[in-house]
Amino acid sequence: MITSSNIDLSPDQLSVRSLIQFLKELENLYNHIGEYLLSANETVSTAESVTSGLLQFSFSQMKDASKFFKGGLTAYTLEEKVSLLKVDQAEAWYCDCVSPNIADSMAVNVSKLFKTDWSIAVTGYATPVEESKEELYAFFSIAYKGDIVLSQKLELHSRTQSINAQLYYSEFILSCFKLELEKQKEKKSGY
Repeated sequence: MITSSNIDLSPDQLSVRSLIQFLKELENLYNHIGEYLLSANETVSTAESVTSGLLQFSFSQMKDASKFFKGGLTAYTLEEKVSLLKVDQAEAWYCDCVSPNIADSMAVNVSKLFKTDWSIAVTGYATPVEESKEELYAFFSIAYKGDIVLSQKLELHSRTQSINAQLYYSEFILSCFKLELEKQKEKKSGY
């Protein structure tokens, strides 16, 4: 293995190497998710806010995506989350649309909207703002057959660049989704 300790690499070269490694890991993740959904004959949809469609983009990169990815929705504003994803308006106003309940509601309702077996939703902050008390965090939920199977909060350092926050949220959520698929596979096989 070549590391920066045995070869003189510039920070840009390290960034390129890190990006290449990240892309390889992402490709493996995509392959695993796509293969599971195809073999199980199950479908997925997404509801996003903070990730701005990166989950939708990720699913579109998977082989034969049109056979299992029914679609996604990026809803940034309270009005769209209420009208399209049926989140509770009073709660959304109170928490600036960022809470575990909002993520749960988004996941359950996008699944109904697209009529999918699985759904993933995420809402949060990719830049520090007054509403987040200058912190970066997101809530995400994964639903299966209309029931929440995972609901979690992700927290990042407040100096994380916005794009890095969005990429991290997306990759972490997809990794969790992979684990949920594996759990479901074990249940179906009786282990």
